[in-house]
Amino acid sequence: MAKQHPKVIAGIDTHADTHHVAVISETGQHLADREFLAVGSGYRKIVEFIIGFGPVVAVGVEGTGSYGAELSRVLSREGIQVLEVMRPNRQGRRLKGKSDPLDAYQAAESALAGRGTATPKARDGAVESLRVLRSERSTAMRARVAVMNQIQSFLVSAPEPLRAKYRGLTRTAQMSALEKTRPAGTISEPLNATATALKRLATRYRALHQEIALIDAELDAIITTHAPLLRDLHGVGTDVASQLLVTVGDNPERICTEAQFAALVGVAPIPASSGKTIRHRLSRGGDRQANKAIHHVVLVRMMSDTRTRTYVARRRAEGKSTKEIMRCLKRYVARELYDQLLHPQPAPDAAALRALRKTKNITLQAAADDLRVWPTALSRLERGLTRDDHFHQRYESWLNDH
Repeated sequence: MAKQHPKVIAGIDTHADTHHVAVISETGQHLADREFLAVGSGYRKIVEFIIGFGPVVAVGVEGTGSYGAELSRVLSREGIQVLEVMRPNRQGRRLKGKSDPLDAYQAAESALAGRGTATPKARDGAVESLRVLRSERSTAMRARVAVMNQIQSFLVSAPEPLRAKYRGLTRTAQMSALEKTRPAGTISEPLNATATALKRLATRYRALHQEIALIDAELDAIITTHAPLLRDLHGVGTDVASQLLVTVGDNPERICTEAQFAALVGVAPIPASSGKTIRHRLSRGGDRQANKAIHHVVLVRMMSDTRTRTYVARRRAEGKSTKEIMRCLKRYVARELYDQLLHPQPAPDAAALRALRKTKNITLQAAADDLRVWPTALSRLERGLTRDDHFHQRYESWLNDH
């Protein structure tokens, strides 16, 4: 009878150039540890090293979103369960010391005990593309703001003949006028030097503006393909949708319940009572960028959504403050978003409407008049530029009846 190998658990302390791997048994016995290069050949050697001790239960990896991202992908492709391990707290490090082997064994022991672990995001799908593009967009936005601030700073202290040219212009007109200038003269003169710097800054501003517009179009294309219904919710645009998808990741099954999603985006209410005061407040944990996105949705709905405005008026009549009302609204919004993220529906085929209308020789104006809508609204629906599933069904039924 073949001898069965005991099951093992591995822990990996990741760094930019090297990864330190430690292997322990199911009983916590230290078996071996070794350092590998953080390159493709090193990843293959790590897999061979781990499975050489027996069947692998799980691998605890520190930094699955940074230095350990590619290693996590390699392990997952080999069918090995990967757990994200949190860094040991400072008190524990002071008591036990710190080194790469100690951190690797600590990661393995955490994976064995199920302490301080989480299911890492799968960084190999469309959401990873969104994350990269959003990161690029964030730096471009900050750079554009910095350029605009510098232009305003130069204009404040510029000689009066230069300031007078652009006084009273809007930002767009100001950037366009500055970019069209043709400074001439000695660069050592403050007026000429300032005019030259302003032209270059305006050119940089336009380039950044075009870059941001291109990124927005790419984000919109990805969301339209992979999560079109998410933007059907009132107040959810491309920016909010992309951030929520980045927060959830390519494997939404790691968020098993609605309550877990609420905690992830920082809208889970927690008790904040004292004495005779009984109240709750929102958790300050979770992904703060996702929390910001939900806050934006709530603000939009409080201004333009009839259902939300009615709810706000009723809660104010009950004596609730604006902060308390927004806390409740954020929780409701999180519930809607969770349902859309976990149970998406395919987007209706808008192009089929135009093809059906043309086969029946119905003009766009005639259809718009009968349906009592603007022709432009109907055209945008047919081209997929707007989404209205209810009107889509109505329009399709009308076409089928004619």
